[in-house]
Amino acid sequence: MHLRYSFRIEPTPGQCMALARTFGCARVVFNDALTVRKTAYAADGSRIAAGVLARTVITEAKRTEARAWLAEVSVDALQSSLRDLDTAYKNFFESISGKRRGRRVGLPTFKSRKDNRQSLRFSKNGFRLRGNGKLNLAKIGDVRVRWSRPLPAVPSSVTVVKDAAGRYFVSFVVEVEPQVLPEIESEVGIDLGLAHFAVLSDGRIVDNPRFLRRAERKLRKAQQNLSRKEKGSKNRAKARIRLAKAHAKVADTRRDWLHKESTRLIRENQAVYLEDLAVAGLARTRMAKSVHDAGWGTFRRMLEEKAARYGRRVGVVSRWLPSSRTCSVCWVVDGPKPLHVRTWTCSGCGAVHDRDLNASCVILAAGQAERRNACGGPVSPGAAIPSPARPDEAGTHSKVLLSTAGQSGIPVL
Repeated sequence: MHLRYSFRIEPTPGQCMALARTFGCARVVFNDALTVRKTAYAADGSRIAAGVLARTVITEAKRTEARAWLAEVSVDALQSSLRDLDTAYKNFFESISGKRRGRRVGLPTFKSRKDNRQSLRFSKNGFRLRGNGKLNLAKIGDVRVRWSRPLPAVPSSVTVVKDAAGRYFVSFVVEVEPQVLPEIESEVGIDLGLAHFAVLSDGRIVDNPRFLRRAERKLRKAQQNLSRKEKGSKNRAKARIRLAKAHAKVADTRRDWLHKESTRLIRENQAVYLEDLAVAGLARTRMAKSVHDAGWGTFRRMLEEKAARYGRRVGVVSRWLPSSRTCSVCWVVDGPKPLHVRTWTCSGCGAVHDRDLNASCVILAAGQAERRNACGGPVSPGAAIPSPARPDEAGTHSKVLLSTAGQSGIPVL
C-alpha cells in the first residue's frame, strides 16, 4: 500500500524565489495544455496524445520568446504538471461513467496565480535525498527538512506545497507493507454528535474539543484587522498571513487530535462501526459551523485508512437506520425523538435509555449483523462463519430491518 509522509521544509530566500518560479512555470504549462486540449476538442472532438502535448507546450514552447523562461526550471516538474492534467481528465470521465465512486467530479479548470495554495510534484528524476538529511530538488538546491520520523522506504515521488500561511511542506509517497495487528475480541459502535464528539457502545464518551469555537475571538480580531487594511498594500498582505496562520493552527490542532483518537480506536478494537452521516447536507444547515468544526468526514476517512493498514474492520451502517428510536434491549422502534430529548423510555419493555448510548449500541448490533450477512458470510447469525468474510461494504442497504430472530439476540438484516 502507498502512504504519504509529510514534513515541514525551510527553504532559503533564494530557494523560495526558485520555488515561486517553478510554481508559476508548472501552472502556465498546465493552463497551456488545458487550452490546447479544449481547442482541439471544440474543433473536431479529437484528443491530443500525451507525447504530442508535452512537445507542444514544453519543448517547442521553450524555443519561443514568449515562453523561453520555461527552460529556467526543472522539466520534471513541468511534465508532472501534464500528468496531473491527464489524471484530472481521467477522474472526470470515470466519474460520469460510474467507474469512480463518490461525488461527481467536474472538468479540470484553469489554475490562478492568486491561489493561496501552490503545489508541484517531482518524480524520481527530479529529487534526491542527501546523506546530511537535506532534500535536493532539481534546479532549486538542497533544502533543509524538519525530519520528525524516518521514511520506511525509498520514496517514489515528492510533492512540494506552499499553503496559505506561507509555510512550505514536502510530501513523500512511499510503498509499505500493511502492519497487521493481532486480532482482539472487542468491537465498538460509535454515535457521532455535537454535544459530545462520540459516544461509544461500551459507555465511554469523547468530548467535543470545538477547536474553531475556542479560537473564534482570535480569528475575529485577525479578520477585522485585515478588513481595515488598504487593498494591495504590504500591511494587508501581512495581515492576511497572520489570519491564515491562525486558521492553520486551528486546522493542524484538529487534525492532530483526530489522528490520535482514530489511532486509539483502531488499536483497541477489532471492528469499529459508525453511521453514514450526510455531512454535506448538514453543512448547509444552521449547524454548519459546528459540523465543520467536528470534522466527522475526516475522522471517518482516517478510521478507514488506518483499518486497512492495521488489518482492522470499519463498518458503516445506513444513514436511514432509526438508531435514536430503536430500543437496544427489545428492538422495538419507538416514535420520533426531537433533539432536545436526551433520555427516553421504551414503550415495549420499559427500559430507560440514554439517547446517544442507545444509538451507539444499535449501530454496533446493526454493523455486526451487516458483516455477518455480507457476501461470504452465513445467513443465520447463530451459525459459525466458515471462512473470513470480505471487508465490510459501506452502507449497501438503504433500509435496515431489525428483528429478534436467532438465539444470539443480535438483530438480523
